[in-house]
Amino acid sequence: MGSGFNLNRINPNQTQVYFEDGRFETLTDAELEHFLNEAVRNETPPDSNSGTFIS
Repeated sequence: MGSGFNLNRINPNQTQVYFEDGRFETLTDAELEHFLNEAVRNETPPDSNSGTFIS
């Protein structure tokens, strides 16, 4: 089970990611894309045929 997080866009190229344990990070769009790709990869079971969508 992964840790939860919330996103808050703070300007056109930066988003703050708030984690359930109280930590936060400010990420650029490129860093955010990488972070979300890793989050999806870690949350999707290896044998899953269904897609995971983030809106």
